Amino acid sequence: MIRRGALRAKGLKLLIIDEADEMLGRGFQEQIYDVYRYLPPEVQVVLVSATMPRDVLEMTSKFMTDPVRVLVKRDELTLEGIRQFFVAVEREEWKFDTLCDLYDTLTITQAVIFCNSRKKVDWLSAKMREAHFTVSAMHGEMAQKERDQVMSEFRSGDSRVLISTDVWARGIDVQQVNLVINYDVPSSRENYIHRIGRSGRFGRKGLAINFATDADLKSLRELEAYYSTVIAEMPAALQC
Repeated sequence: MIRRGALRAKGLKLLIIDEADEMLGRGFQEQIYDVYRYLPPEVQVVLVSATMPRDVLEMTSKFMTDPVRVLVKRDELTLEGIRQFFVAVEREEWKFDTLCDLYDTLTITQAVIFCNSRKKVDWLSAKMREAHFTVSAMHGEMAQKERDQVMSEFRSGDSRVLISTDVWARGIDVQQVNLVINYDVPSSRENYIHRIGRSGRFGRKGLAINFATDADLKSLRELEAYYSTVIAEMPAALQC
């Protein structure tokens, strides 16, 4: 927009980069730096980030003069009250049948199924609908109006199962969610608690199930160590 002249950058006073760690982790560093080059030197920059990885600290040194760091209390996310299990899935292509089997055994109030990519969200939601399951889908490349519509239906209970990327994991709370399924084990440790922690807020009991291929088992062990928790293999008789 700036390059096309549709947005005049000279008059901008404030640049806010929200979820800075997520944006950098998704490969937007070059685009952010390009935008900054068009801004006036006196612009004030605010970076909001749940974590402070090296890339974020590097950005503060390039964009800011005498920056002030403001630390706030961690979100109310917790693993307390959340039963965590994994299902060993030898092959990636077997995950879908495993998910269908879970539908037959669990009573789902509302559930979120997380995938690591937009492509996987689109593929899985299409497969579920082909199998006559009613699901909604959301990811970051959808138009904001479309995402708002999906969230409105999910919050009202019109939709009971939402398939999403990590765009849903941070900052959104739907109190009726009692089940989170990680169709893909999250690629970062921080996203694990953002994904499943909301099912256990405000004293609620939640259930998290991780689909794990042989290659994912190491990541699960690392999550256990990082959060001082236990992710056990899912028993045959499990109630949601």
